[in-house]
Amino acid sequence: MVARTHLDPETLLGLAKAIEWATGRRRGHRFGPRSLDIDLLVYGDACLSRPELRLPHPHLREREFVLAPLAEVAPQLVIPPDGATSAALLASVQGRQGVQKTAWSLRCRQLLP
Repeated sequence: MVARTHLDPETLLGLAKAIEWATGRRRGHRFGPRSLDIDLLVYGDACLSRPELRLPHPHLREREFVLAPLAEVAPQLVIPPDGATSAALLASVQGRQGVQKTAWSLRCRQLLP
């Protein structure tokens, strides 16, 4: 999802984690299966490196499964620090990881007031 917010990055991350918790996600094995995983990928041109939050997401540039949907909704999104677009980053990794697009249904409406 691409969105605008008045929330600072740390508050936005806290909201994402609260949504994960509210939907039943509990922390398990690192890199293990998850019922829901919400990541903050970029936040404008912010570059942060804190224990709880790194922006842009530290693995964004190497994960086709993240870049493909991002480039689909925002192909010209500029990714700091070098200004590469999401579409250009996708082109640099596309086909290496065997990612296939699948259809899925959006059930988030059940969470909204």
